[in-house]
Amino acid sequence: MSRSVKVAVIGAGVSGLVAARELKREHHNVVVFEKNTRVGGTWVYTPETDSDPLSLDPNRSIVRSSLYPSLRTNLPRQLMEFLDYPFRQNDGRVDPRTFPCHEEVLRFLEEFADEFGINELTRFGTEVVKVEKMEGEEGWVVESRASHGGGDSVCREVFDSVVVCSGHNVAPSVAEVCGIEKWRGFQMHSHNYRDPQPFQGQVVILIGLGPTSFDISREIALVAKEVHVSVRLNPAKKGMKLEDFANVRFHPMIKCINEDGFVVFEDGVTIYADSIIHCTGYKNELPFLETNGVVSIDENRVGPLYKHVFPPSLAPWLSFIGLTELVLL
Repeated sequence: MSRSVKVAVIGAGVSGLVAARELKREHHNVVVFEKNTRVGGTWVYTPETDSDPLSLDPNRSIVRSSLYPSLRTNLPRQLMEFLDYPFRQNDGRVDPRTFPCHEEVLRFLEEFADEFGINELTRFGTEVVKVEKMEGEEGWVVESRASHGGGDSVCREVFDSVVVCSGHNVAPSVAEVCGIEKWRGFQMHSHNYRDPQPFQGQVVILIGLGPTSFDISREIALVAKEVHVSVRLNPAKKGMKLEDFANVRFHPMIKCINEDGFVVFEDGVTIYADSIIHCTGYKNELPFLETNGVVSIDENRVGPLYKHVFPPSLAPWLSFIGLTELVLL
């Protein structure tokens, strides 16, 4: 049997829970660091949002969750469940619905953590603020900050190995649009969307057409005057309407925004809008990790990583789980 090592797992979301279970099965000494007070990562819903709707202010109060109350998964449960641990209802029977709501996903992860003893390995309310390799020695120094009722405490520990499972849906990426800095309307990133009611009677533009934009455009269309979705489109689909939503229109990318507030699309169509929602995804950020340039982020890709997991020169003592967004089979 291989020797047991002390491993720091950063994050108790989907990736962190699975990594912790497998490491525990191999009899390693596992410590999971989780900033939140419960497991689940991005699947922990909160009505709170970032203090900056665009999430650009570096001094903003940051909320980790991007969930809105109506969210359901865009993948069938058969692809989301674990090979040896399927989704199930509280009574133990398999839930027949194909696309679970976010509450079901969180319950699934909490049951998983409870069944495999991950909660006992986890330091809740503890944020990792720095990870760096020890000079001239094997091992990694992990500096963490734990929040208590009377204040924060800082701890520095040495681990043999570090597994980064901190996710990539925390730092929003916004669209670069000519003239948008002079626009006086309301802007936000979809990360901070919770409720369609603030857009009652408005003309709203959504930038991007990923799963989140797909959901939000339909939800806002129920209360908004008009919804316009800016996306890279086949020219033949210009002006295309959304089935069952007569007030939703698709447009090509935004060319510019004039000082008078009118938004100009690349096809020349001009619209005066009240709000713009950036449904433009997220940036990979690892502010706590110091590797002297061995691991870097280039065009939003963390690398170099073998099999999207191990940086070759630091393997197997540093690894990343859950970074991939698109997998082609």
